[in-house]
Amino acid sequence: MIKIRNRKELVANGETAHIRECRKIALDCIEYTINAVDPKQLLERNVKVENGCLQVGCCSFELSKFRHIYVVGGGKAGGRMASAIEEIMGSYLTAGVVNIPYGTAQKTCIIELNQASHPIPDEAGVRGTLRMMEIAEQADESDLIISLISGGGSSLMSLPREGVTLADKKTITDLLLKSGASITEINVVRKHLSAFKGGWLAKKAFPATVLNLVLSDVIGDPLDAIASGPTVPDPSTFKQAKAVMEKYNLWSSIPGSVQTVLAKGERDFLEETPKAEDLAFRNVYNKIIGNNRSATLAAVDCFNSKGLSTLWMAKNIDGEARIVGSSIANFANNAFDLEFIPKPLGVVMGGETTVTVRGKGLGGRNQELALSAALSLRPDKECVIASFSTDGIDGPTDAAGAIVDSYTLKRAKERGVNPLSILDDNDSYDFFSGLKDLVFTGATGTNVNDVSVIVC
Repeated sequence: MIKIRNRKELVANGETAHIRECRKIALDCIEYTINAVDPKQLLERNVKVENGCLQVGCCSFELSKFRHIYVVGGGKAGGRMASAIEEIMGSYLTAGVVNIPYGTAQKTCIIELNQASHPIPDEAGVRGTLRMMEIAEQADESDLIISLISGGGSSLMSLPREGVTLADKKTITDLLLKSGASITEINVVRKHLSAFKGGWLAKKAFPATVLNLVLSDVIGDPLDAIASGPTVPDPSTFKQAKAVMEKYNLWSSIPGSVQTVLAKGERDFLEETPKAEDLAFRNVYNKIIGNNRSATLAAVDCFNSKGLSTLWMAKNIDGEARIVGSSIANFANNAFDLEFIPKPLGVVMGGETTVTVRGKGLGGRNQELALSAALSLRPDKECVIASFSTDGIDGPTDAAGAIVDSYTLKRAKERGVNPLSILDDNDSYDFFSGLKDLVFTGATGTNVNDVSVIVC
């Protein structure tokens, strides 16, 4: 059960009784939402073994037909997913390797949990991914491979293609993460520098049967974008990968070896990633077990259970965090004045913003969104806004996100802090650290994007 570690302090930071109550409700919602998308619960809900058959949605697999059943995969939810699939499948499993972030290990007996670096890949991740490829290559038509995929898998399951080094991939990842590129754009590049992602795992596993169980961290749930789609066809091309680097003015900054690979691929001198017509995908079955919608609907349930009037924003939030934060605050200001909506009011929205890093500060997209929101919240509206990452790790920080209210600017000014200059320096972490308004959950073992809530 995930709990907010500094909950009492966050509630106490409210300047008025109403704000303290709104903060309490927002924090209750964060805890409820994260626990509702726990991978173990989601897998138990979607995957069952009954009478010797593996039931996954409308698909059924007679387990006695398989000589071996292997498990591979990676992502921030990998540890919880691996532990759950072991409990469900038990002695049916032969072996497995799943790459997980450092510090997120779970108890498993059959599946090896290989800890590796995220978001910048490392050698440990490469070693684990190589073992997955060995499993895929030795499997045949009488074997089943269960692939456990979740957000973060692109970095954790790193296997550079020929001509590209791990150091090259580290450089590319760092440049793209700071550029403001979307996760979909980043993964287009990653797939074309990989020997594992972009469908290559499925290619190696053929003719084995592959069951892909996915916890989605990409809005709209495009299977080719989640963890860069190691077991699904890749619709993107080398030309598109090169175009991403050019769009964000990164072409001249990337290693020459990467320029060579992308340029050769664009001219058809290198084999493209496997496409939909490839026979490798005829034995692949995909099931999304949870996504951002699952999280936002859980938040709605939480607000409803507390008797709040609730608004669910069906359209996902995206774009620059500072622009989105300002828009959310303006919405909160206006919603507070709507007399036909009974108070208290809870508003839920989900998605994933981006941050174009121009300053030298520290922060994550949810913290930047919250800081921007604080700048636009009117002090007479008595509203609270919280924004958090469901994985508990917002950007390169140890916080899940941040919470603000109509008095945040007042408290900052009393400390002699200029919020606008801090926002321009992308230093939201230090801003909220000073106010003690960072939200700390630790790594949650799940990952379905971000959720933002308004309570007023």
